[in-house]
Amino acid sequence: MGTARAIGLGLGFVLDRMAGDPARWHPVAGFGTVAGVAEKVGYRDGRAAGVVHEVVLVGGVVAMSAGVERLFAVGRGAGTRTVVAQGLSTALATWIALGGTTLARTGSDMAHRLESGDIAGARRLLPSLCGRDPEALDADGLARAAVESLAENTSDATVAPLFWGAVAGVPGLLGYRAVNTLDAMVGYRNDRYHRFGWAAARTDDLANLLPARASGALTALLAPVVGGRPAAAVHAWRRDAAAHPSPNAGVAEAAMAGALGVRLGGRTRYRHGTEIRPTLGDGPSPQVPDLRRAVRLSEAVQVTAAASAVALACLRPSRRRGK
Repeated sequence: MGTARAIGLGLGFVLDRMAGDPARWHPVAGFGTVAGVAEKVGYRDGRAAGVVHEVVLVGGVVAMSAGVERLFAVGRGAGTRTVVAQGLSTALATWIALGGTTLARTGSDMAHRLESGDIAGARRLLPSLCGRDPEALDADGLARAAVESLAENTSDATVAPLFWGAVAGVPGLLGYRAVNTLDAMVGYRNDRYHRFGWAAARTDDLANLLPARASGALTALLAPVVGGRPAAAVHAWRRDAAAHPSPNAGVAEAAMAGALGVRLGGRTRYRHGTEIRPTLGDGPSPQVPDLRRAVRLSEAVQVTAAASAVALACLRPSRRRGK
């Protein structure tokens, strides 16, 4: 299965690079619709209800994904047709789980609008990247929000699903995407979701613990791609990441800040209120040229993460045979 998994991860990444996310009928959007209906039925202002919500939805996705993967594995040996079938199913799941190409395209579009002075257009685009209040942001504020979103979502939308795909195949890919989607829907600390969304937020934290650090390491390693220094990225990560309210986003954002030589964090306005985020990195606040650099660095991290995931998937069978 390791060869088929590796082939599928590589093909799925290429498919995402070619096609990006579909504008309509995306399976993740369909899952979100189902999750919304389940929330209306099962919502209670308590952790227990949130745990049930998480277990039923994520467990259902993992169970169905495992069934699909087993369908191609049971009773067929290790012939070429089996490898092709397993590889194609993994490629489809990889394409569904990834969002890195659309992320980079949106970042580039944001930079283009800011460069052309289209602040209104940039504000309309910002909700595609993050949940901040765009009307409160000027050009530099929009650039900073976009850079921070690129850093965090490079990990969430590419590195993490590829990691779980290499480790656990189709169930890992789609199960991770279900976890991440539920966190985006209910993992907030507001009045409605503080208790109900606790399970979704904590599960997402656990699922991203290793991938976020892998993303930080790749960001530091590849800092020279955008004229940065690996040592500066590592320094910002070690010094600043722990102050961030998220144990994983802080790693990705601090490493990006150090790699670009900019300062992230500070006053951050959402629709539900304003937060004062810790300062990450040293230097000036990011401007539009820094957003262009962040896009290039994100793409470099994505390509390297894909190659690493393929290599990891190839190594797994050898380890089992060695035992």
